[in-house]
Amino acid sequence: MNQNKHHIADVAIIGSGAAGLSLALSLANYCNVTVISKGALTEGSTLYAQGGIAAVFDKQNDSIESHVEDTLDAGGGLCDRDAVHYTASNAHDCLQWLIDQGVPFDMEFDSKGKERFHLTREGGHSHRRILHAADATGKAVQTTLISQVKIHKNITLLEQYNAIDLITDKSAGKTGSHIEGMYVWNKKAKKVETISAKFVALATGGASKVYLYTSNPDVSSGDGIAMAWRAGCKVANMEFNQFHPTSLYHPELQNFLITEAMRGEGAYLKRPDGTRFMKDFDSREELAPRDIVARAIDFEMKRLGANCVYLDISHKDKDFIIEHFPTIYAKCLSVGLDITKEAIPVVPAAHYTCGGVMTDFNGKTDLDNLYAVGEVAYTGLHGANRMASNSLLECIVFAHAAAKDILSKIEHAPEPMALPHWDESRVSNSDEEIVITHNWHELRLFMWDYVGIVRSTKRLERALHRVELLQQEIHDYYANFRVSNNLLELRNLVQVSELIIRSAMERKESRGLHYTIDYPEQSENPTPTILTPKRN
Repeated sequence: MNQNKHHIADVAIIGSGAAGLSLALSLANYCNVTVISKGALTEGSTLYAQGGIAAVFDKQNDSIESHVEDTLDAGGGLCDRDAVHYTASNAHDCLQWLIDQGVPFDMEFDSKGKERFHLTREGGHSHRRILHAADATGKAVQTTLISQVKIHKNITLLEQYNAIDLITDKSAGKTGSHIEGMYVWNKKAKKVETISAKFVALATGGASKVYLYTSNPDVSSGDGIAMAWRAGCKVANMEFNQFHPTSLYHPELQNFLITEAMRGEGAYLKRPDGTRFMKDFDSREELAPRDIVARAIDFEMKRLGANCVYLDISHKDKDFIIEHFPTIYAKCLSVGLDITKEAIPVVPAAHYTCGGVMTDFNGKTDLDNLYAVGEVAYTGLHGANRMASNSLLECIVFAHAAAKDILSKIEHAPEPMALPHWDESRVSNSDEEIVITHNWHELRLFMWDYVGIVRSTKRLERALHRVELLQQEIHDYYANFRVSNNLLELRNLVQVSELIIRSAMERKESRGLHYTIDYPEQSENPTPTILTPKRN
């Protein structure tokens, strides 16, 4: 395999989670699709999603309008109502598409013996409307979609490829507003290759690895957001990073999430002394939206000097617990924790990026032929806080929308052009990889300390100063040494961190997931925070 290997596709999709694979399958009957996966196909946030996917299947007791209103309420006054209505209105059909693909959602029998989907409830939802596959819904979705893409003759899968940068038509002396393809790092061959395509879609997930404690896998380094920003796309609402209230606090099982559905089924949050505390913060108690629950836990931990709080479902029947939460039961039991008898130690952890690359309802970005779908995108659905089980839903709904838009244009799209080769003539191999490791840890630590659940202007200013120093150091490093996976991820994490900090500094209020002690009140007329890059 030579250094300048060139791939050609009708559509190139960066990312292999629910968004990327749904988009690929929706396109592949009509064109050739290449899916770029940074690790193995399974290694993304989708695989670890536990709770489920929201959609109205109980039309007697629930409605699309109720789903809309719950989402708007959880979003803290910053959701785009049209985006929310569009998503909720398309939820049932998109879930049916997943069912048709073979996703095994849990079933039950009603009082008349008729089989139906088992619907659970999570924080922020006023009705049971969550379809799920036990407590491992993401795994069921991911494995089903993988099985389908692997057998489709029009889908090419490039695993262990890390996207570096998008290539615009500026390389051909034009405006720079049209995407022609990308540079990718072949991790196995340790070579940079090019991919040209009529259309490119970002489905790279979020950026929670900017934080020290996160529920996300290692691949969640904000690659798509950083690449889109460097290419010239606007981003929005990057200050709203959701911290999941309940990540397991245990040295042997870091990053392991305890699904919100457990609180939906009656689990209590308790202080170390066994007393409940959520009633002191919100009338909905354990079923309050995630931002409220995470701040309450953060407050109690700081007030008490505690390392964690506890989530207790042991008052429920043992068989009920094991049936509904088999993954969590088995995982906790593997480290000697029996959740049917004892409470689970939990802490908040960075979980979901509510902002991202700005798109329309077709998933289209500011740049011609570039789309963004899933957590990487800002559609207006989530506002200042994402409601539980709307994330996988967004992936499927907007993947279908993007596919429809791409297919309406693909017949008249010009053939992919030849791309400029990657220039390695003036760089050398680095003997200072330790610099990257140190910078990685420094970044994640100061983001946690200064740009975490509770913020202040002084903390944000400190964080911005630190991130600007890191940016210069990484720029110099990137210019002089050959790329590596760690360098590419660090470069993207630092860029996304800057966007988060600058967005947070622009919001002079506390709302949803953004809470600052200097502006504790809410503004009367809130608007999204939109950052616009300078196109070089």
